Amino acid sequence: MKKLLKLAYTGGLLSLMFILSSHELFLKTDTYFLEKGEPAEIFLFNGTFDNSENAITTDRIVGAQIHGTNYDFMPKDSDYAIREKVTYLKFTPGEPGTYAAGISTLPRMIELGPEEFKEYLEHEGLEDMIAERKEKGLGDQGVREKYSKHVKAILQVGGTRTDHFSKEFGYPIEFIPVNNPYTLKAGDRATFKLLLNGKPLAGQGVHISSRNDGVNPFAKEIPSRTDDQGHVSFEITETGHWYVATIYMVESPEKEVEYESNWATITFEVGK
Repeated sequence: MKKLLKLAYTGGLLSLMFILSSHELFLKTDTYFLEKGEPAEIFLFNGTFDNSENAITTDRIVGAQIHGTNYDFMPKDSDYAIREKVTYLKFTPGEPGTYAAGISTLPRMIELGPEEFKEYLEHEGLEDMIAERKEKGLGDQGVREKYSKHVKAILQVGGTRTDHFSKEFGYPIEFIPVNNPYTLKAGDRATFKLLLNGKPLAGQGVHISSRNDGVNPFAKEIPSRTDDQGHVSFEITETGHWYVATIYMVESPEKEVEYESNWATITFEVGK
C-alpha cells in the first residue's frame, strides 16, 4: 500500500494537492491480550498497518463500540486523545472474555485524474473495477469517489474465551470471525465472514498480512477472495499481529459522484 497518488479537490471542496499513501485504516493495540480492570488503549493507524499518516478526528468517528462479557462501551469524545498522527481510545476492560471493538468513519470525497485512479485501482488489486472501466471505455476519465472506512479489532481479556468476537456491529461492510482467533495457534486455519449491509459478500477480493512481533512484517500481503458464503480462510503461519482487509467499490447512484467505496479491516493477535 505504498504507491503515491495525487489528489485534487475542486468545486465546493477544499482545493489542494497532496500525496496519499493508500490510506487504509486499522484499529490496533500494542498487545491484544488485556487484563480485567487494567486501563488500556486501542488506536487508529490511518495509512498503513505500520505507519499512520494522519489522525482521525472525533467529528469523523461514528459507531464506535466495544463489547465483551457484561460489557458494552460506547465511547465519548473525552475518551479519545490525539498524539502526533495517531488517534487513541482509552477504556478499561471488564470481566474476562473475548472482546470486539470497532470504529466507523463518516464518508469523505476525493477527486482523482484518470492515471491516478488507474494507479489506485492497480495498487489495491481492484481488478474487477479496472476491467469494468476498460469495458465501458472510461479509462481516460477522472472520477469523484466517496469513501468511508469501518475497522474492528478482536481483543482477549484474561483467560476466558467467549463468543463476543462474533458480534455484528451493523457497519456498511465488516469482517466477523467465524472461529475465535484466541483459540488459534500457528498451523491452524482462521476463517472470517465478510458482510455487506448485513449479508454475506461473495467473490470479494481481500488481503491478509501479519507481523511476527507486532511490528516487523514476516509475510507480504496474501491476496484471497471470499467464497459463496462470504467466507475467507487462511492458515496461521506464525504468532503475532494479523489483519484482514478489503475495499468494496461500486458505481455511485449520486449525481456528480462516480464511485462509492467502503473499506473494512479487522485485526487480532495470535499468541505463542
